[in-house]
Amino acid sequence: MKRSNDGDPSSRTPEGAIYLDNAATSWPKPPEVVAAMREFQETSAANPGRSGHRMSIQAARVVYETRQAVADLLGAKDPLRVIFGLNITDGLNLALHGLLKSGDHVITSSMEHNSVMRPLRELVRKGVEMTQVTCAPDGTLEPKMVEREVKPNTRMIVLNHASNVCGTLLPIQEVARIARNNGLLFLVDAAQTAGVLPVDMLDDHIDLLGFTGHKSLYGPMGNGGLLVGERVDPGELHPMRQGGTGSRSEHEEQPDFFPDCYESGTPNAIGLSGLLAALSWLGERGVTNIRAHEEALCAELLDGLAHIRGVEVYGTRDAKKQTATVAFNIRGMEPSTVGLRLDEQHGVLCRVGLHCAPSAHRTLGTFPYGCVRFGLGVFNTFDDVQDALKAVHQLAREER
Repeated sequence: MKRSNDGDPSSRTPEGAIYLDNAATSWPKPPEVVAAMREFQETSAANPGRSGHRMSIQAARVVYETRQAVADLLGAKDPLRVIFGLNITDGLNLALHGLLKSGDHVITSSMEHNSVMRPLRELVRKGVEMTQVTCAPDGTLEPKMVEREVKPNTRMIVLNHASNVCGTLLPIQEVARIARNNGLLFLVDAAQTAGVLPVDMLDDHIDLLGFTGHKSLYGPMGNGGLLVGERVDPGELHPMRQGGTGSRSEHEEQPDFFPDCYESGTPNAIGLSGLLAALSWLGERGVTNIRAHEEALCAELLDGLAHIRGVEVYGTRDAKKQTATVAFNIRGMEPSTVGLRLDEQHGVLCRVGLHCAPSAHRTLGTFPYGCVRFGLGVFNTFDDVQDALKAVHQLAREER
C-alpha cells in the first residue's frame, strides 16, 4: 500500500484506489482508533453507568473522558452538556424538534443539508414558520440578508459552517452576533468543519453545535450529537426519546438534567472509545496543521481543474474560503457516469449526485442531476491530487 510522506496511513486502498470521499466519512482512520476500540472490546465492554463493578466503571470513565475531550476541542464550558447520539442528525433533530414549537419562526440558508431541511419541513407542517435565505451562486451568504429576516416571533437561526456539497464556508461569527443582538438562539451544523477548522462555542457565541465523530474528527461511524450552551435551559429542550439512563431508576419519569435527560439507552461506548483515541490523535497533530495541509491540497486541485477544458467547478474556487471539498462537472457527461468511470477506469473513489442537499444544488445551479464531489482529507497527498486530475483530464478529453 502506498504511504504518505510522513508515514501516516495511506489514502490508497489495498487495491491502489485513491479515496476522495472524506466529506462523506473520513478514511482511513488513525491506527490508534482501531487499537482503542479493540482494547475496549477486550477489556472494558460492560454497560457504562448501569452497574457498579469495575468494568462498568471503566466504561463509564471512557464515555466521560470522551465527553470532556469533545468539550475541550469545540469550546463547550460544561462537558455534561455534550449530548451523545447516533450521529449529527440525531443532534440536529434534538435541537430543532426539542426547541421549536408552533408559532415560532426559524431562519436558515439555501445551502443546508437535509439533516436540517427535513426536520424543518416537518416542523413547518406542525406550525413553525421558516425563512430560507438564498445564498449567492457560489454558496456564500451575506449576513445582512439574515438580519433582514428577523421578526418578533423569530426563535432561532440555523446554519451549516461549511457546505457538504462544495465546501463554501458560511459566516457563522457574523451571524452569531446578529443572533445575540436579537436575543435568538444560534444552531450551527459543524459536520464538515469540526476537527479541520477552529470552532469554539464560547468565542463564536454558538448556542447549539451539532457534531459528528466519523468525518474530520477521524473517529468511527455511529456517534455524534449536540453541544448545548448555557443559554439553553434543560426545561426548554425537550428530549427526543425517554427510557433507561442508569440514574434515578426509582422514578418512571425522565430525568431533567444534562446529559441523562437526552441519552436514554445504552450508549455506543465502543465507538466513543474510538472517538476518544481520535481526539487525542487530533490534538497531537493540531487542527491548524490539518487545515493547512488540506488547504494546500485543495488549492492544487482547484488550480488543476481550472485548466481542464470542459470542467466546471462550483463554489468559491478559493481554498481559503472553503473546506477541501470540491464540486465539479464535466460538460456533456452526467455526474453518475463520471463517478462510475473514475472508479472503474482510474481507481478514484468519490461521490456524485445531490449529496442529500437539493436546496444547495438549486443554489449552485446543479439541480436535478447534481455534480461530482472530491472530498480531500488529512491522509491524502499531492500525488493523489495529481493522479485524480489526470483521470478527470482524460475523461474530459474523451468526451470532447
